[in-house]
This record gives sequence, C-alpha cells and structure tokens, in this order.
Amino acid sequence: MYTGRIARFDEPGSPFDIQTVTLPEVGAGEILVRVLRANICGSDVHAWHGTFATRGLGGQLPTVLGHEMVGAVEALGDGVRTDSNGAPLTAGVRVVFPYFSSCHTCRNCLAGRRNACLNLSMAMLGRADEPPYFVGGYADYYLLPAGAVVYTVPDSVGDDIAAGANCALSQVMYGLERVDMTLGEHVVVQGAGALGLYAVAVAKARGAAQVIAIDAVPERLELAAAFGADTVIDLNEVGTPRERAKAVRKLTGGHGADVVVEVVGHPSAIDEGLQMLGQFGRYVEIGNINVGQTFAFDPSRFVFSNKTMVGVSLYDPSVLLRALTFLEQHQHRLPLHRLAAACYPLADINDAFAAADGKRDVRASIVPHPTEG
Repeated sequence: MYTGRIARFDEPGSPFDIQTVTLPEVGAGEILVRVLRANICGSDVHAWHGTFATRGLGGQLPTVLGHEMVGAVEALGDGVRTDSNGAPLTAGVRVVFPYFSSCHTCRNCLAGRRNACLNLSMAMLGRADEPPYFVGGYADYYLLPAGAVVYTVPDSVGDDIAAGANCALSQVMYGLERVDMTLGEHVVVQGAGALGLYAVAVAKARGAAQVIAIDAVPERLELAAAFGADTVIDLNEVGTPRERAKAVRKLTGGHGADVVVEVVGHPSAIDEGLQMLGQFGRYVEIGNINVGQTFAFDPSRFVFSNKTMVGVSLYDPSVLLRALTFLEQHQHRLPLHRLAAACYPLADINDAFAAADGKRDVRASIVPHPTEG
C-alpha cells in the first residue's frame, strides 16, 4: 500500500482540501511516480475558476488538478522494466511523461494521431474520492496507467527545467512541427507567458530568420528577448490591432509573417494574428481552450491570401523525447530557470494559486517534498 496526500479539488471557487489517501496496490504495467515538482499551468488556473470545465472532457469532480510535472519512480508494476526509449527503470529514476495516455489500438492511434485517441485518459479527469486517488500532479504521487509513454530525465536537467517539458514545451514544439516551420521564416508569437517563451526559443532553434513577440507586460517582453526574440511589440505602446499588424509587415519587409503562434488564450487575438500573416501564412492556435467564446472573422482575407489555421490540442507523445533533448542542449543558453519564479509546498497550494492568478509569477510551482526539490 502507498499512502500520500492529494490536493482535492471539489468545485470552482472552493479552496483545495489536503487529504491523505491510500493506494492499495500498483497494478501490472502501471508506474507510481513520486511527484517532485508540478507547475501551475494556465489551464489549471482556468479549471480553478471554472472557465475550463474538465467535465466537458469527460472528467469528474472531485478531482486532483495539475499535469505539468516531473517525478521519480516510486514503484513499478509487473512487466515494467524500461522507459519508452528502452532505458532501464528502477526506483528513484526521474521521469517525465505526457499527462495523457492513449490506448494505442483505436483508429486514431493506429493512424498516428495518439493525441486524438478515442479512449484517451488524462490527468485532472479522474475522481479523487475513489482509487487510485492519485489522478493529478498536485499530490505526493501520480499513477501512470499501463501502456503510458514515459521517458527518463537526463541527469544534467534539473527538476525546475524538466517540469515544463510535458505540457508547455512539447505543446509548442508540436504546433511548430504541425505547420512545418522551416529555416529563414518570420514568426510572430502572440503572448509571452511560459508557452510563448518556449515558442520563441523553439522557433529560433528551428532556424527562424526573425521572431517577434507581443505582450503587454514589460517583464515578459524582457524575458522574450532573453529567450531569443529579435523584436518585441509592447501592446501598451502599439495600441491597436491595425497598428500592430502594420508593424509586423514593416518588420518583415512588407510581406507579413510566415507563422503566427497564438498563446494569449483570448479569441480577440485570433483575427489580429491572421492579419499579421502574409501569403500562405500558417496560424497556430493553441491558447483558446475556453468553450463558447467567439470572435468576428472576415473569411475573404483568409481565402484570398491562402492562409491556413491549425488547431493544436495535446501533442504526439514522441514529441516529449525531443523536448528533453531540446532542454539538455539549450539549458545553458536560455534562462529556463526563470520560468518557475516561486515554489510552494503542497500544504500552501491555495496561496500558490492566488499568486499564479495574480500573474506575479510566470510559472508558480508546487513542490510536494521541498527537501527533494
């Protein structure tokens, strides 16, 4: 038996309740992970507010939020000996894993679309009032189901850097791969939060000729430059969508951007971003996850300029291995440590969410076992 704490989430607007629960056993093929660090992602904050309804994805309440995490193997179920890349797994080995698991046998999985699995299971969607209890990252443990993709974290990559790999970093890497962003292209990133900063860094690593970051927070714009943005546009200084689109066209020799990545999370950004695209431009839509929000759209501008919009939800699990390689290779060039500005023990999770909601930190983190973090 394995006993540990969970930060139970009963309903939006209510404080998290720290409870102690017991997992009877680790089943065949399963992996029990001791959570070392779990970031507070924007979707966690939305769920906390009730603007991102996990029940709409098949989730149930009460649950345990938290999905962007790194951990260490606590126990291996029968039949588990290696990670998904063939590296041996033993107790204590640090691992990352997609926060969702695919069945590998449905029509979408067999077609190579594992992030659209018809039998998808995901952190934050399981019940916290029945076994296995450990269904989200804000807990002492997280239980990986049989068949889950899991990768060993390189020794040189610390927990603070590895924690963002399985959500923010892999998501933007997958988005740029989906639109085949190539050498010499001009890229605009709308929003310089954690996803936007990763998008800036990945775009530069893929050979972008120019990366333009847009935000209204001076500290974020400064970070965007540190992550590789060639130019930043301050929403407070360039005040209208038309002016910002004009600025992008001027910066790109009158052509417009080849790729625009939206990680603001508000639909008003979409039409503005589409205006920034040049002929055959590709728009990567990641940030808008709140159901029911809309925006006005003139399709003629989209049609006449041969633009493409790609919605990106989750990512192919194999991207996570490339994300680890990216972190290992670029961690000394990029100020990745600045993405997690404050850490909180599990007992202080309500304070952590208040801080994250106030946007005082780019990425607040829960460290259940501070002496190990």
